[in-house]
Amino acid sequence: MAEHSVTVENTLQTLLADKKYSTIRDILVTMNPADIAAVFSGVERDKLPLLFRLLPKELAAESFVEMESEEQEALIRGISDSELRQVMDELYVDDAVDIVEEMPANVVQRILAQSDPQMRREINEILQYPENSAGSVMTTEYVKLSPGMTVGDAILRIRRTGVDKETIYTCYVLENRMLVGTVSVKSLLLAPNDLQTIDSIMESNLITVTTHTDQEEVAQMMSKYNLLAIPVVDGDNRMVGIVTFDDAMDVMEDEATEDMEIMAGMTPSDKTYLRSSPFDLFKHRIPWLALLMVSATFTGLIISSFEEKLAALVALTAFIPMLMDTGGNSGSQSSVTIIRALSLNELEFRDLPKVIWKEVRTAVLCGVVLAVLCFAKVMLVDRLLLKTEGVDAMVALVICLTMAVTVVCAKVVGCTLPMLAKKMGFDPAVMASPFITTIVDALSLLVYFGIATALLPALR
Repeated sequence: MAEHSVTVENTLQTLLADKKYSTIRDILVTMNPADIAAVFSGVERDKLPLLFRLLPKELAAESFVEMESEEQEALIRGISDSELRQVMDELYVDDAVDIVEEMPANVVQRILAQSDPQMRREINEILQYPENSAGSVMTTEYVKLSPGMTVGDAILRIRRTGVDKETIYTCYVLENRMLVGTVSVKSLLLAPNDLQTIDSIMESNLITVTTHTDQEEVAQMMSKYNLLAIPVVDGDNRMVGIVTFDDAMDVMEDEATEDMEIMAGMTPSDKTYLRSSPFDLFKHRIPWLALLMVSATFTGLIISSFEEKLAALVALTAFIPMLMDTGGNSGSQSSVTIIRALSLNELEFRDLPKVIWKEVRTAVLCGVVLAVLCFAKVMLVDRLLLKTEGVDAMVALVICLTMAVTVVCAKVVGCTLPMLAKKMGFDPAVMASPFITTIVDALSLLVYFGIATALLPALR
């Protein structure tokens, strides 16, 4: 797809240079709005208004929604007020809100000035809801029916008003603004006769969310119940909007990206990688790097405190990286598994004892296998092949015992910290690989030197 976009982009550049605008229009009208937006992203900013004006009104609005915020801003600055008004008239409310949230204040003022009063009012209402809530991602454009309406009247209502709605596949039955049921277009079309009333075929077992429900929970509910849209109600059960599946997909993508960035030790960013400057990347990475660097000081202090004992048996030093890395990897495996389970609502804090018990049993199995492999490696490679001075059976035993204990400790830490973070109201992803690795490094050194001191006469 990327190669295709580059090819089309090059073709458009050539046609623009030759001023063959009708040919450009013929190419663009055959393309999907998302593909048009991808092509526009590689076009010079000053050429965007010209290309945009070649698109039919509806296709132009759909392509505008798919564009990145930088291109949208450049385009808004390059088109007239009347053209901007036409675009706003074609947008759904939730798409308009997304655009407004990304624009600087002066551009927002112009957007709102060119929106009709109803659109402006709905945009302002949605912007008042908390960030990352159902209210902030919903749309207020949906098909409303009444319980006493006949099937024939309902179909007529959909024909008259559906063109301005984001989805018509599920209709919402309201009585005094209260949601009392839902009915699908399929149910309407397959009803025995057109005189049947809506309340006789509607689904009254409702799945709803409130305006303050977290957007990630909304997306999870839609996935769980296979919904194309989910109604949003206020505290009095009055319906205020719906969240559609395309918005839920965007939420899930954003949340997954945010979790990945946090788990990698970075502050989440709203920009794509190619649109982020080196300074942007620096700002998002340096806080965690600085924190982890300072926290790693504890590891250095532990090593310094055992400096004399290491000098007595230098061979122990060579195995420190292996033990720390194995511990970090073990903790990361557990933390990633638990974080994923927490994000899917498979686990709650009350499950912590079960989780610890399962991870301990898993860690014992992993630790025993790794200890046996480690013993064979130390005796065959380090002692026989490399002939490392000071390595004998007792040193190998110390290393293997440390390996087993470290794996158990690491997995307990890796499964416990994310669940504690969730209980305390933090994002469990914060307790992912970098943070847990630092803790496990310190634990592995303490275990290593403790066992070595207890078993090796040279260190006593």
